[in-house]
Amino acid sequence: MTRVLLIGFDPAAVPGMDAAAVEGAFAHARERARQEAMNLIECLVKPDATAMDQIMASLAIEPGCDFIVIGGGIRKPEPALEFFEAVVNMVHLKAPRAVLAFNTSPADTVDAALRALRLAEQLH
Repeated sequence: MTRVLLIGFDPAAVPGMDAAAVEGAFAHARERARQEAMNLIECLVKPDATAMDQIMASLAIEPGCDFIVIGGGIRKPEPALEFFEAVVNMVHLKAPRAVLAFNTSPADTVDAALRALRLAEQLH
């Protein structure tokens, strides 16, 4: 079974975010992952000083992930640029064999992982 670690912000911890809508997208991602025979592991962090430690812990607990999807909430907003950069570098150092993917929302997490899978197959 393909193992996918999703790193993203906890929608309940982000001010102004419609947590219920985002949770619906996560539910969709979980179902799609089951359909694609993927084990989707979620690392949803608060946008605060605890985030990097939580991500580091997830990478230590899930060292054999095939793919790591970094969520659009971390990647897209300009104020999160330094955090995004730190996450990418941490993933690179702690999970160098994992293929990286990037989603635009929780709903397209599996699509991002499948794109990365196709790319990994082409490169090998």
